[in-house]
Amino acid sequence: MASSTPSLDAILENPQPFLKPAIIGFYTLAVLFNLCLVAQVLTVGLAYFDNPAWWSTHVWLVRGYSGLSLVLLAWVYWISMPQRVRMLTLSLPILLGLQFLTIHAQLSLPISLAIFHPLLGFSLFSASTTLVHRVGHIAFPKKDNNTTI
Repeated sequence: MASSTPSLDAILENPQPFLKPAIIGFYTLAVLFNLCLVAQVLTVGLAYFDNPAWWSTHVWLVRGYSGLSLVLLAWVYWISMPQRVRMLTLSLPILLGLQFLTIHAQLSLPISLAIFHPLLGFSLFSASTTLVHRVGHIAFPKKDNNTTI
């Protein structure tokens, strides 16, 4: 049974010009999401190592950019993107939800779920960075240097 989502090679070989602005818009939003993650990591570091007052900025950032993950998720299914890009995009709201759960859940377990919070944060950053990298190759494919004009 054939997959309903195109491969990266198929997208790069047969670009659809009318989708180019949508792909670049998706890429821009993915970069913005990634930059918000960088700011979040920076503010948590500042809160822990410098001044606890930065914690409110850290929380504000999470609440502010979390919605971008849902916009990206809707967008990736609106445009034609490879399955890998779709799975990376799907992982963003899932990882954000797990981070929220691990920091706020008060379950009676032998260990606190909060110990997984930083690991989920690094996983979120890794998924977001990989998404930016992969979509960048789709939005801005390298020109073939062997082509003569």
